[in-house]
Amino acid sequence: MHRIVSRHLLSLAVALGVAGSGLGVASVASAAASSAEGAAAAPGHRHHPAPPPAPPPPTQAQPSLYLSGVFGVGGQQVTVSGRGVTVTGVVRPYVPGQRVLLKATFGGRLIAIELLRLKPSRRRVYGGFTVTLHAPAPGTVSVQVLHSRSAQMTGFLLHGSFTALDESVGPGSIGRMVELLQQRLAALHFYIPQTGVYDLGTELAVDAYHRLLGTGTSQLADPGMIAQLLDGAGSFHVRFPDQGMHAEGDLSDQLLALIDGSQVQMIFPISSGKPSTPTILGSFRIYYRVPGYLPDGMYFSDFFISGYAIHGYDPAPDYPASHGCMRLPIVDAITAFNWLGIGDWVDTYYT
Repeated sequence: MHRIVSRHLLSLAVALGVAGSGLGVASVASAAASSAEGAAAAPGHRHHPAPPPAPPPPTQAQPSLYLSGVFGVGGQQVTVSGRGVTVTGVVRPYVPGQRVLLKATFGGRLIAIELLRLKPSRRRVYGGFTVTLHAPAPGTVSVQVLHSRSAQMTGFLLHGSFTALDESVGPGSIGRMVELLQQRLAALHFYIPQTGVYDLGTELAVDAYHRLLGTGTSQLADPGMIAQLLDGAGSFHVRFPDQGMHAEGDLSDQLLALIDGSQVQMIFPISSGKPSTPTILGSFRIYYRVPGYLPDGMYFSDFFISGYAIHGYDPAPDYPASHGCMRLPIVDAITAFNWLGIGDWVDTYYT
């Protein structure tokens, strides 16, 4: 009972003291706030500032690696030694300041190492780099591109490779180099069965390509010819694009082209009329066709005026030797015959 009375007396004294001093309610509130701050500053009640925000995670890189100047043959990327191959890397999105380390090895030996800055595309959508590599000899070049993880972009590792083929091929050869030759000759519209063997069809197509390039006649694929072939050099100039399905005989180059409008479909080597019995010049239409052999050895013949015809014959040498016709090698005759038809134009001229 004594303790309860004492508490009431103490409360009354505090109230009277406040009132007697002339302090208002606001002063009381201020005093209370000061007391609270003092309490907060007291040991065991320290204030800790909020931690800084975490940095954003690095951008997820989406990289790709491309090789140009190579050719796809049998599932491999191939070329020949000494020929430049362009390695292009693309990384999406573009993040400024990023670099990649490119290493290239040949037969386990380091042949190139470069630290490359990713350059922005025109609209800064992606970054990229370009470098040119050469295989020093026949064999495989392996390419590795490394980007170490940075604060701005995740890391990645890319791999690529290409194989330089041995150019030393000739009649009877097989393998990827022969397949590459046949593929590229066919791409330029030379008639060539793609057998994978350096056979008679390959020899004839190689000879026709030499003629088109103006490098004489040869059934051998020499390095100079191969370089031009891989560059896609040489094309048959169409003189009569308005004739639809037609044949043009270029007697200067000893070539026959089967053409649809302005698009060359097939090119064959021919032997036209020798100087004493030259091939007639002009534009004519096929008027008569004879499959199989004729008594004089003409094979699958398309006559375009009088006794002049496109036909197979043995021999069909790499120089003018006929009695005026355009001789095709026997192995090419049926293909040409099946493509041509009655009424198709045949044009003969010198360039």
